[in-house]
Amino acid sequence: MNDPLQQLAQDLTQFAQARDWGPFHSPKNLASALTVEASELLEHFQWLTEEQSRQLDADKRQAVAFEMADVLLYLVQLSSALNIDLMEAARRKMVINAQRYPVEQSRGNSRKHSEL
Repeated sequence: MNDPLQQLAQDLTQFAQARDWGPFHSPKNLASALTVEASELLEHFQWLTEEQSRQLDADKRQAVAFEMADVLLYLVQLSSALNIDLMEAARRKMVINAQRYPVEQSRGNSRKHSEL
């Protein structure tokens, strides 16, 4: 298996199966866990200035990396539970975003596509 994301999905499935966690890994529960982990990621940036958020010390950076990993792990598990090719979905979404946010209209601003 060459695709690292597919390998990760397979490893996560084996990890969960070894612990008999399948009954707990419904799409609803995985999406909920993903949201919790994303909130824990955000917590590391709460109250920081923009500049501070770009200049994390080594310990904070490691903690952020682990929270990011948790988000990725739950997202991959959710894609497996729903049989969604996450990379294909991401590629398709990038095409949609390129149409919604043409370079000429989007360069240098953060407005939503409906406000352009």
